[in-house]
Amino acid sequence: LPAYQNYSNRARFSEAVLSVTPRKTAMELAIQTRQPTAVTDLDAGTMGIPADQARTATLHGIGVADGVVTVTWRNDGGDLDGITYTLTANGITPPVSWTEGGSCLTNGFC
Repeated sequence: LPAYQNYSNRARFSEAVLSVTPRKTAMELAIQTRQPTAVTDLDAGTMGIPADQARTATLHGIGVADGVVTVTWRNDGGDLDGITYTLTANGITPPVSWTEGGSCLTNGFC
């Protein structure tokens, strides 16, 4: 049963991993069209990157700061509550490479 629960949580957490896509795309477009001078120029609400989304019981918290997209699982009191996923831009020269991180890695959810 624990193995099934872990598998189920991994499947559910894929929702959070996919939620970074719009911000990742916006960051790549900003790099190609707005020509930032450093990764630290890539923040939420600037250069066409969407504003941060607050974490609630029904929404994942999503933010962008200094070229790092961070998603925090919604505040629902479940097994995944507060688990994070990060995607870090490794520079501003296209094509951009990305590094995954967050507590989801150590917990085996991503």
